[in-house]
Amino acid sequence: MTDDWGLLEPLGASAAATSDDAVLAALVEVERALIRAWGHVLGEDLDSVAGALDVAALDRDGLLAGARSGGVPVIALVEQLRAQAEAVTTGAGDRVHTGATSQDILDSALVLVARAGLAETRGHLVSTGEALVVLAEGERHTVSIARTLGQHAAPSTVGVTIAGWLDGVSSALEAIDDTVFPVQLGGAVGTGEAFDRRAGRVDATPELRAAVADDLGLADPGRSWHSERSPILHIADPAAIVVAALGRIGRDVAFLARTEIGEVVLAATGGSSAMPHKRNPVDAVLLTANGLRAPGLLATVHAASVSQDARPAGEWHAEWQALRGLLRLALESADAADAVVAGLTIDPEAVARNHSLSRELDRDPAATLAASARIVRAASERFRSLTTETTS
Repeated sequence: MTDDWGLLEPLGASAAATSDDAVLAALVEVERALIRAWGHVLGEDLDSVAGALDVAALDRDGLLAGARSGGVPVIALVEQLRAQAEAVTTGAGDRVHTGATSQDILDSALVLVARAGLAETRGHLVSTGEALVVLAEGERHTVSIARTLGQHAAPSTVGVTIAGWLDGVSSALEAIDDTVFPVQLGGAVGTGEAFDRRAGRVDATPELRAAVADDLGLADPGRSWHSERSPILHIADPAAIVVAALGRIGRDVAFLARTEIGEVVLAATGGSSAMPHKRNPVDAVLLTANGLRAPGLLATVHAASVSQDARPAGEWHAEWQALRGLLRLALESADAADAVVAGLTIDPEAVARNHSLSRELDRDPAATLAASARIVRAASERFRSLTTETTS
């Protein structure tokens, strides 16, 4: 379904949860949930109709053509799904997409993709954090030189540096854990009028929305948010926090792995097409690159939230790929950070050598070590408080 097979996205293989196939599967799952929810509201057994919808049997070329002509993938998708339902039971095609609009399906599907992507991201963050706890605690007494504005500043420890990375991971975990994933269901202009008319009563929309949310395991926001895009902002922001926190680790690691610094040693490095002696910190570089890419995507999502009408002309459309891009970067970075930290070791001789260049700054080594122990302990305890249930 796409020409993007990763040539310029070296970490792309780790982001399958955000692929076109994942989005398509989520779109169909939302349509299935809507059918089952109608069964609940109308008191009918529509499970066989929902079960007739088959992702694997969809004509992907037809979907691409429909997305180009309609500007949204849902129109052509609904045509094919109705044909699938009709092939099983005459008249069942009308049960597909009843009362819904494309935005209901696509928004809810992207929320499903976001939930899956951030859940996978969280797993990598936990693994990364666990390794950072071990590193930080093991290096809390390794005195080093801290740098500010690119210059030697004051004594610190390697453990403090790593504790700072761990705090970033913990902040990313907090952001993910606070994220709400709401269903979208409002019909053509967000009022739910078509749902009420189809059910023959004015209170059908809230019941239908709650049933769809329950089926998909999403939150029921108690409203339609067609043009009020704060739910998407609340999903995009945690993804950006993940990428920023891990980009900072990447930048620090790339610096500390420099030939003339050499304070960290990476288990996996890359070569050069022109300089075979090089051992490039590839994953650290890619973490940094992702951190630099994310702000533009986040800006697009925020700009698109300045919406108008019951469905804007362009803002909503601009949001799709920007949001998915952030989710993809979060997954890629979390996977890469997991690998970087798992294979990271400290070269104590290099740390001591660099520290010795500013040895005159050592005024109170005992205070330095005491502060280090306190900072490392606090970072470790914070991380464990966020992951106890996950890792127990």
